[in-house]
Amino acid sequence: MAIEYLKKAEKTPETESGNASAVAARMLADIAARGEPAVREYAKDLDRWTGDIVVTPDAIERRTRDIPAGVKRDIDFATARVSRFAEAQRQSIHEFAIEIQPGLVAGQRVVPVNVAGCYVPTGRYAHIASAYMSIATAKAAGVGTVVACSTPYKGEGIHPQVLYAMHRAGADIVLTLGGVQAIAAMAYGLFTGKPADIVVGPGNRYVAEAKRLLFGRVGIDVFAGPSEVAVIADDSADAAMVASDLVGQAEHGHDSPAWLVTTSRRIGDDVMKRMPALIAALPPTARDAAGAAWRDYGEVILCGTREEAAAMSDRLAPEHLEVHAQDLDGWLARLTNYGSLFLGEETTVAFGDKASGPNHILPTKGAARYSGGLSVHKFLKTLTWQRMTRDAARDLAQVSARISRLEGMEAHARTADDRLGKYFPDQTFDKGEPVKS
Repeated sequence: MAIEYLKKAEKTPETESGNASAVAARMLADIAARGEPAVREYAKDLDRWTGDIVVTPDAIERRTRDIPAGVKRDIDFATARVSRFAEAQRQSIHEFAIEIQPGLVAGQRVVPVNVAGCYVPTGRYAHIASAYMSIATAKAAGVGTVVACSTPYKGEGIHPQVLYAMHRAGADIVLTLGGVQAIAAMAYGLFTGKPADIVVGPGNRYVAEAKRLLFGRVGIDVFAGPSEVAVIADDSADAAMVASDLVGQAEHGHDSPAWLVTTSRRIGDDVMKRMPALIAALPPTARDAAGAAWRDYGEVILCGTREEAAAMSDRLAPEHLEVHAQDLDGWLARLTNYGSLFLGEETTVAFGDKASGPNHILPTKGAARYSGGLSVHKFLKTLTWQRMTRDAARDLAQVSARISRLEGMEAHARTADDRLGKYFPDQTFDKGEPVKS
């Protein structure tokens, strides 16, 4: 059976990156030239913030003291699970040393970056979960200093619940900054004197472009785009649950793709019938976003076989992928391209987004073909080392000299020659033909 689109997207997930790139480049250049005064001007003009940039411990205590105890318990619950998963990731990466040959020992160290910058957006929604997703993961990796930024909320500083989540997750320094100016401040070490080695966290297209433009000067997590969800469903799926989960992610924004890949025409038709009513029942902000996302970017793709469905899913490489189908172990073994995988009706993207443990900062726009999401690995450097005896150097020097000369690199070869000459002055070696030109 040929693949059939029961619903085809009218648009593709593009984000006006050209305009965003130009704006971000201009702002970064200005901030690089003028430093903190430029950041303060952008904070005033774009976010209407003229207060302190660095949030003091007293300010954190004052602004979070009235948060209800139940809210704090929920944030602590979720933070603990994210931390536990990240700590298990860290324990899975090992240092080692191996004797490659007698006298030659090489090894690997696993070293965290010194400073991480974590951006927590507060735009259409207050992204409380993004605070502990990035900060707690960085701390589990062993990062010494975590600088966290979030946008002023309603002219009164960082959203109190976001601020509480930042604090509980372990942020060492908190800055009241949003947008490009926040990314620049962390990258350049403004207000802290601690330039970030890596900057992570979701954000709008300007934030994404700022991170992309700074990549190289600093590390970044992923090149981020609009949030995405795909659901694979067979005839055993509950169409009501599938539709609910598609709407649940479509509320992220007007350009958030939502894909249903199904082997059942019945399920595909049923889900499409349910979507309008589910969207209409949302509050205004979510209804506006989800309605546009489903209308312009939603797709329902009918496949003839499980293999076709798996291949289609891998082609989409979605940020979030749910499987509502039989033989979950088989799907787990077969699927290869996704940011995070949710197996079975009992789990859903919202659980992963908020509290279950695995990170929710994930690759979008097909980047799951070659990259995973945020993890302790992003904050760690695997550094190699080696040492050897003179007898081991004897073997390595001859081969290295010959290969260097085959490549035309005479100076490389002579570093090997010099060691052979020093350590074994009475011996003759085949060091290759010297480079003449």
